[in-house]
Amino acid sequence: MKRIMYVLFIAVLLAGGLAGCANTELKAKERVKIGIMLSDVGLGDQSFSDAAFAGLTKARDELDILFDYRELQEAGSYEKGFTELVEDGNDIVIGLGFMVLEDLEKVAKKYPEQQFILVDSVSEMENITSIIFKEEQGSFLAGAVAGMTTKSKVVGFVGGADVPLIRKFKSGFEQGVKAVKPDAEIKVAYSEDFGNADLGGKIAAGMIDEGADVLYAAAGFTGVGVLKEAQARKKFAIGVDSDQYFFAEKAIITSMLKNVDIALYEAVKEFQSEKKLKSRQIELGINEQGVGLAPIRVIKLSPEQEKTLKDLEDKLSTNGVSIQLD
Repeated sequence: MKRIMYVLFIAVLLAGGLAGCANTELKAKERVKIGIMLSDVGLGDQSFSDAAFAGLTKARDELDILFDYRELQEAGSYEKGFTELVEDGNDIVIGLGFMVLEDLEKVAKKYPEQQFILVDSVSEMENITSIIFKEEQGSFLAGAVAGMTTKSKVVGFVGGADVPLIRKFKSGFEQGVKAVKPDAEIKVAYSEDFGNADLGGKIAAGMIDEGADVLYAAAGFTGVGVLKEAQARKKFAIGVDSDQYFFAEKAIITSMLKNVDIALYEAVKEFQSEKKLKSRQIELGINEQGVGLAPIRVIKLSPEQEKTLKDLEDKLSTNGVSIQLD
């Protein structure tokens, strides 16, 4: 009799356990699944990809989503990475960076029912939501800070590639410098590589040799080399995309924040709530908290300079400043 009761007891436990497993599997199926194809350098760029990854990590922890990712080195091509993420059953597949546009659209055509997000470029396809930023606004403020800081009246800009997106950073920076220091000289160079810190350091060294005392880079991991060289040469620098102060604490005045993490978190939150994305194109500037500046460090602005910077930000918010793009 005891043996029969024991067997029944075990059967009940097993049934409960199986039901629990089934419930767990059901909950996993119900959770929103996100897949992201990172930009060319991938994780560890200390800039763009890392910021996007942080946004999805926050969504996982706070919204209880699942997410997966692919890197170019691992996938072999953007198209292959996107295809894998679609076939793995992700509700949204994200393409990070202007360079993925062509491959993303190829995959989007093959899977017209799949929802995609493209960050940093615009697609006209119905199943792709584009998220772009007004990098020129944040860069304008970064340029104003550089203009207030420079003693030599020579500053430098290093871009990762001579393409329309990076020229938005350059144009905003140049015009911000000129807004506060009309007679300043702005040196410009393109590394044509977003993943080479040594190259960034060499470009920075050349600019410093030519008199530049404040450097701003929109060049991914290459830009980290610019920051470190500025510190080694006891010059100033401005970070980009995320707050990069901790990479060169004696040199970095501020960073131009491009809040990719916030943008992706909010997009995932909207999809989780609405089961779709409402807009096909989202543009984020200062008013939408898409761009801005990290805290000012290393130097101290005078009260007059702080007021000037605040006035410029207010004018940008109300379209009182017109930034001409190349």
